[in-house]
Formats: sequence, C-alpha cells, structure tokens
Amino acid sequence: MAERLTAEARRQALGGIPGWTDIQGRDAIGKTFVFKDFNEAFGFMTRAALVAEKMDHHPEWRNVYKTVEVMLSTHDAGGVTRLDIELATAMNAIAKVTSS
Repeated sequence: MAERLTAEARRQALGGIPGWTDIQGRDAIGKTFVFKDFNEAFGFMTRAALVAEKMDHHPEWRNVYKTVEVMLSTHDAGGVTRLDIELATAMNAIAKVTSS
C-alpha cells in the first residue's frame, strides 16, 4: 500500500505539476482541464483512463462538454500519495499532447 505524503513532500510535489492544487475539505489534489471541445476532452479522458488502469489507480472526475474536473486521492492510504502525483504528472503530459 502506498504511504500518504507528508505536508512538506506534498507541497514540493505540487510545485512540480502546474495547475494542481489542494482540494478544500479533502485530503486530495485537483485540477480543471479545459479543452477546445467535447471531442478533445473525451480524448484526454480516454488516454488518461488507459494510464490510470495500468497504474491500478483511478481518478475521481467529471466531464461537462469541454471541461474535465479531476480529483486524486489514494483511498487506501487516506490521502495523497506518490501515486496521485504520478497520475497528475501523466495527466498534464496527456493534456499537452491532446490539445496540441
């Protein structure tokens, strides 16, 4: 099982993944991605889902038209772990490729 990050490790990790922030009231991080249209948003979700499945670490997310809201937390650990940071980093890279 992955271990929860310390407050300092979490702060440092968030500094390296642009756009991700702590979610108020939850031990989680989140980001809202906005794409050109629904097709681009859905393409991002499809690519991210494949990565998440390989990691066996699945996001909480929702999609409305061209917007995808993502929240990451490792439920088994009760908060943010290195898995969340890795998936957030991968999602940023996928979003960059998707919207190019």
